[in-house]
Amino acid sequence: MSNASAQVVASDRSNESGYRAFRLGKFELSRDEYFVTIRWPAKGQMRSHQMSADAFLRACMRDVAWNFFYGWVNFDHVVGTRNHYGQVDLYAGSFNGVMKEAGVDYTERFDAEHIMATFKAILRDWVNEGFDPFAAPVETGTAFGTKHGENIGAIERVRVQTRRMPGLPGDSPLRDDLPVNRAFADVPQDEPEIVAEPGFEGELHAFSLFKYLSRSDVTWNPSVTAVCRASLACPTTEEYILPVFHGNDRVEWFIQLSDEIVWDVADKNTGAPRARVTMRAGDVAAMPADIRHQGYSRKRSMLYVWENVTPDLPQRYERGELSPYPVDF
Repeated sequence: MSNASAQVVASDRSNESGYRAFRLGKFELSRDEYFVTIRWPAKGQMRSHQMSADAFLRACMRDVAWNFFYGWVNFDHVVGTRNHYGQVDLYAGSFNGVMKEAGVDYTERFDAEHIMATFKAILRDWVNEGFDPFAAPVETGTAFGTKHGENIGAIERVRVQTRRMPGLPGDSPLRDDLPVNRAFADVPQDEPEIVAEPGFEGELHAFSLFKYLSRSDVTWNPSVTAVCRASLACPTTEEYILPVFHGNDRVEWFIQLSDEIVWDVADKNTGAPRARVTMRAGDVAAMPADIRHQGYSRKRSMLYVWENVTPDLPQRYERGELSPYPVDF
């Protein structure tokens, strides 16, 4: 058992629901047949917040798979995490304007390994047989009910970490062993023909990105498909609702490759609405560094996400050295 796993604090199983409850610092997390309850101290009392169990598990799954991603992962308008890259905040109400003003918010910082081990333990215990928190709702079972079985394979998928490009020798595979998703049955499955000049064989590579995405077995989970120093191409397929409001700590670029996504955009700190953006195939958008956003995709669609992972970028935005917008009009 790792040191982080040894730090996980869990109760015995509830006689009523069969689930364990967990403690993370001063936070208390428990679930029943329908809801997850999060409790924290503020103003001399224990405060509480409830989320639907499926919504919590889908959000927690992203936090684990994304390694807390960059910036803020808001599970909803109250609870979420902020990545400090090595340490992670768990907060309740800290980025909710009303709760912050009322003084009932609470934030506690943890070593990343500690909070990751606790979140993984929660998923292992609270995800039942037949439910996949990475799948679209019509492609999986229910998250509800008393404890019944588990789905370890679904929650321990490893996010694809391509080193340069899928299909290169020694790099990530091209998903040929995965089925084409039902929404992409019309996507051609041909791979490009590569003809190199003599002497350059093995130095050129290409693959069909549309074919690759049509075989994605998860939703709202970017896969790295091209790496050039600090520039990452991270396309993904989206269906139903992005389970979190992602709060940016840098500018994030989107290119809509197929179909349509509607984005709700809000202030990063307070959650106050800022905009609603409808992106259709061919549209390009830059999500500023000072917002949070959540997307809705009625039909499974393809989205190309470009990420700049320059190490000191979050600090430069935080200090105001960079405008939160890529361009001022």
